Amino acid sequence: MKTPFHIMLIPTLGCPSHCAYCWSSEEGSPVMSIETVGEVAEWLRDFRDDPVTITFHGGEPLLAGAKFYREALPMLAEGLDRQGCYFAMQTNLWRMTPEIAEVLAEYRVPLGSSIDGPRDLNDLQRGDGYFDKTMQGYEIARAHGLTVSFICTFTSCSVDHREEIVDFFLENGFTLKLHPALPSLRGREPEKWALSPEKYGELLVYLLDRALEHPGRMEIMNINDLCRGVFSRHGTVCTFADCMGNTFAVGPDGSIYPCYRFVGMPEYVMGHVRDRPTAEDLAASPAGQMMQAYKEYVDEHCKGCSHIRYCRGGCPYNAIAPTGGEIRGVDPHCTAYTKIFDEINDRLNAEMFEGPSMMEMNPFGSRRGREAKPGIMALMHRIVMR
Repeated sequence: MKTPFHIMLIPTLGCPSHCAYCWSSEEGSPVMSIETVGEVAEWLRDFRDDPVTITFHGGEPLLAGAKFYREALPMLAEGLDRQGCYFAMQTNLWRMTPEIAEVLAEYRVPLGSSIDGPRDLNDLQRGDGYFDKTMQGYEIARAHGLTVSFICTFTSCSVDHREEIVDFFLENGFTLKLHPALPSLRGREPEKWALSPEKYGELLVYLLDRALEHPGRMEIMNINDLCRGVFSRHGTVCTFADCMGNTFAVGPDGSIYPCYRFVGMPEYVMGHVRDRPTAEDLAASPAGQMMQAYKEYVDEHCKGCSHIRYCRGGCPYNAIAPTGGEIRGVDPHCTAYTKIFDEINDRLNAEMFEGPSMMEMNPFGSRRGREAKPGIMALMHRIVMR
């Protein structure tokens, strides 16, 4: 069976928005040349004989413009046709135009964007006017048949408004994926907005409850991924998987990194697309060796943890970037991960071994003949069978 892998292509580090809690560079930063895109296609053609998903990330990828995507998408799709090539994009949608939307729709590029809840809450964190600009781009994207899902960043300020935020996503029918605000290595007032691991764990349990309250109506991607990991016994998204060797990022100049979060940090450059490095070449680079060292650290440090198979110590960037590359521990959000994984396992065990038999259960996970109450087994069944 072929193993899909993931390339994050960063056309530009520029970004027109300057969120209060994250770092973004100024507009006007260099845009990846179409020649570099060709180098990417040439490199990937012989890099692995597996399907590849290319996610345009940033910065803000729409700053590259319609002409860039009109040339880049067919170049990559045709160049990687043998192994299979799929696209995605993470964008704030501010620069979405009908012209760009038409190009993306031709290649069925799903979009991810960011909204932190209702307008007032969102703009408090992201700046005045952010909500309206994103919604304007959203309407253009949807009018052209593009699929859009939203990431919601919970901060130390917004977590107290979690009910209002979740209701906003539910009422609008938006898919919710959440990120906890982390102390930015390059941001202003890095600790002010950061969500503590304890609060993050409580938030995840709250979202599990909300997902169970609305089976089939509310899509919380994090809860789906966490439940899927527990069910399958291995992580299904990069935070909880051995992403090393299956995920890379390519910066505007063609430099290769372990992940988009490292882009722009010279000490994490693994190679350059023009040199056509092999997987072995990338693994042998100082950055590749650091990632391998983290993997080995997790194997030893977390070997007694019941969740190691589907957690893998969390995100390597969260663990090693803030320390300047020294491996001093796992992802600082370990406390949150432990809390939600314990919760899912405890509830699953209770339903399986302490609850009514399967013959007595209705599709919502409650005993037949009683008021339907959602159960985690029903949620897992829906997620896995999708």
